[in-house]
This record gives sequence, C-alpha cells and structure tokens, in this order.
Amino acid sequence: MSSCHGVAKQKLEVTRSRAYKKNDQAFVEQKNGAVVRRLMGYGRFDGVETARMMGRLYAAARLYVNFFQPSFKLKEKRREGAKVIKRYHLPSTPYERALAHPKVTAAVKKRLRDQYRSLDPVALLVEMRATQEELGNRVDRRAGQPRGLQPAHTSAPPATAATFAKTLGKTVTVGEPRATHRRTRRPYKTRVRMTSKLDPHLAAIEAWVAEQPQLTALAIVRRLSEKYPKEFGKRQHSIVQRLLRALRRRAAERLVAQAPLDDATTAAPMPGVVDGSGYVGPDPTTAPLVERAGKAIWRDRLIDIGSSSPMAPSR
Repeated sequence: MSSCHGVAKQKLEVTRSRAYKKNDQAFVEQKNGAVVRRLMGYGRFDGVETARMMGRLYAAARLYVNFFQPSFKLKEKRREGAKVIKRYHLPSTPYERALAHPKVTAAVKKRLRDQYRSLDPVALLVEMRATQEELGNRVDRRAGQPRGLQPAHTSAPPATAATFAKTLGKTVTVGEPRATHRRTRRPYKTRVRMTSKLDPHLAAIEAWVAEQPQLTALAIVRRLSEKYPKEFGKRQHSIVQRLLRALRRRAAERLVAQAPLDDATTAAPMPGVVDGSGYVGPDPTTAPLVERAGKAIWRDRLIDIGSSSPMAPSR
C-alpha cells in the first residue's frame, strides 16, 4: 500500500507490457542498444575476472556517457491528421540537464561540477577501449579462435593522449575498432569487374575534375557527347555520377591522410589516472536554460526544435 501511495503521490503513470508484444518496452530498453550493446557486443562472457573487467568498462562508460555524450530528448509530440509533429530539445548531456533542473539541490550541482572538472574524456575513452580489447580477447580464447574469426590483438596502450587521438580518425577505414564487435567473416564470391565505356576516358575525366572540382556529372556527359556523339548521351549520366562519386571519395581520403594533427594536441601527455585529476578547465554554467525554437537536421531529416539551449562553459 505504501508503494502504491507513493506512486500516486508522485503522479507516476504505471503501465504493464502485453504478452507477446515485444515492442512495448522499447522506450525503457532503448539504451540497451544505444549504449550497452555498442559497448559489449553480443559475445558470451563468463568468469569472475571477466565480471571485474565488465565493471571497469561500465565505470568508465557511465562517466563518459553522462558527462560528455549529448543526446536528443523529445519535448512534445502532436498529430495533425496523418502527420505526426515532434519537437525536440536541443541535444545536451545528462550532466547539463541535471544542472539546469530547478529541483536539483545546490549541493548536488556543486558535487557534479567538481566531478566534471576532474574528468578527462580522452582518458576515459582510452580506458574503455583497453577493457573492450581485453573482453574481446577473452571471447576469442573462449571460442578457441575458430576459422574466419579475427585474431586477438595485443597492442600496447598509447603512451600519450595525442597518440591515441591520432588513431581515432584512422580506425574507421579498417572496420569496427571495438574488439568486442568481432564477427566471423563469411566467404564472398569475388566479382569480376566488367569493362566500362568510361575506362578509355578516365584520365581525361580526372583531369577535368582536378581542374574544376565543382564539375557536375551532367557537364562531364555533355563534354563527352560533344567529343564522342555516337558513344555518349544522357543515358550515361548515372555511370558518370558513380564514377564522379568514387573520384571525390578517393580525393577526400587523400586529403584526410595528408592533413597533420595540430601541434597543440601533441604536447599534452596523457594523465596517469583515468579520472583525469590534472584537468583544469572552465566551470559549466548552472543558469537555467532559455527556451527557444529552431530547426535542426538529424539523420538527414529537418526537424523542429524548441528547447533549452546547450550550456557553454564560461570563459
């Protein structure tokens, strides 16, 4: 009776999931996919030492997600006929939302600010990657490294934060960087590339694009049709588009590979402890957020946003 009375006093809505309706708990369990499975993968773990390693991973991930990972939060949703209109708060971290909440006491806010100033996001990310590496190795050893599974990595942790930061932009090209996400490789049939009508003119197209980077596929087709009217026309627009996309992708990869890292990031050594106690940074403001309406692009969609503006550190 006391628990029911407390629920009624807090004006909480109590719901019960229906049998054989697996999507009823989607809102409650959405963090299992967004946070837990992205960290742990889908391997089977057992043993006390593995449980301790998981505790280390969750301890670092809890601070990293709550203090440094902003997320969208739904503000309101209404239906106008067949159209559903959603309005979101501007993305902010749980830490910023706690500081902006009027019912959180000043003592709790002070404790949160002190904890935020003691954290280093790069050091937390290093700790998370190290524990994921060990968990991935344990899964590999438990499975006996079957055929097709990627071998366990035994790379040493980076000596400085700058060394680790340099690897973050390069691990995307080799696949999933998390060791807990190793998957068996399925054998695929090798496809023989068919000859294309553009192969004899590839050098000329690359020279045109290098001379005019903003050149469109229609302009390239027009130039080719002027020189070779019997071979090229408007029907070749799609294959020229694919070729142009590939050329620009390769050019972007070369530019990213050649761009040096800022010298400022190479001078700071990695702190010796995970909590980043040597961090000296700005104190985030605790003033209530100002409601404002606007628009933002999220997942290639234009959405209406009316929200509290994210708090910037005071300077």
